[in-house]
Amino acid sequence: MSVNGFLLVDKSGGMTSHDVVAKLRKRFATKKIGHAGTLDPMATGVLVIGIGSATRLLQYVTDGLKEYEAIIRLGSATHTDDREGDVISTVDPSHITDEEINSGLALQIGKIQQRPSSVSAIKIDGKRAHERVRDGEVVDIPAREVEVFEIEIKSIVRTARFIDIDVRVKCSAGTYIRAIARDLGEQLGVGGHLTSLRRTLVSPFSISDCGDWESAEPIGVAAGISQILPTRTLDFEEMTEISFGRYLAPSAEFGAVAALSPAGEFAALLENKVVAEKSVAAPILVAVKE
Repeated sequence: MSVNGFLLVDKSGGMTSHDVVAKLRKRFATKKIGHAGTLDPMATGVLVIGIGSATRLLQYVTDGLKEYEAIIRLGSATHTDDREGDVISTVDPSHITDEEINSGLALQIGKIQQRPSSVSAIKIDGKRAHERVRDGEVVDIPAREVEVFEIEIKSIVRTARFIDIDVRVKCSAGTYIRAIARDLGEQLGVGGHLTSLRRTLVSPFSISDCGDWESAEPIGVAAGISQILPTRTLDFEEMTEISFGRYLAPSAEFGAVAALSPAGEFAALLENKVVAEKSVAAPILVAVKE
C-alpha cells in the first residue's frame, strides 16, 4: 500500500537535503518524495518531507515562517559564507564593540534587500548556483527582498582571533542566514561567516516534532495540511461536485483552503474567486488516490 503524508525529519550534519530524500525513497519504496526548503550539508534541523500526494502541498509549507539558531563568526570570511568554504580574508575583530554588533544586526531586521550566497541552491538558467561555482564560474545573484522579523543575540564570545555571536533568527522564506553573517562582517569591515546553523521551525512544524530519517513516522495528509491551512469539511454532494471540477459555495476564508471529506480525509484545495460576478470556491487541486 502506498504511503501518503508528511514526514518531519531532524536532518543531521554532513547530509544534503537530497541525500535525505534518496534514503527515504528506499525506506518507503517510492519515488514520489520531495522536501520543503533546502538545508545545506552543514546545517541541521527541521526538514519537512512530502510523500505521495503530500508532495503537491509542499509549496504551502515552503512559504511559512522559519526560525534558526546560528553562530556568526567575525574576523574571517569564506567563499561560501560558512565554515565549509575556503577562507578568503582574515581581520582582527578585537576593536569591534558589542554595541556595533547590536547595531549592525539591527540593520538587517525588517524588509531588506538581501544578496543570496553564490553557493546557494538558487537556479540560474536551469543550473544551481553552487554547481556553477564548483565548475569555476563567477556567480553574482541579484539581491531580493526578504523579511527578518527578529534577531536575538544570545551571547557574544571573544577569543584570541575571533568574535562568535550566538543568535536566534525568525525570518521569511528565502532568507539566507549565511548572508546575514556575511553582511554583518562586511559592514564591520572584518569579514564574517557561519560556523553552525540549525533550523528549529518551519511553521507550523517545530524541531520538537521531528525525528531522524530512519525512525520518523509520517503524519497523514489531512492532519498535516490542517496545521498549515484553514480547513472546510465537505458534504457528500460537494464531494461529487469537486470530483467533476465544479465550483462550490465560497469559503469563509480567503486564500487556499484545505477541503476535507466527511470522513476527515484530504479532498481538495479550494480558493475563492469571482465567476460571472458571483463569488465561488474553485477547486485548484483535487486529491487523487495514490
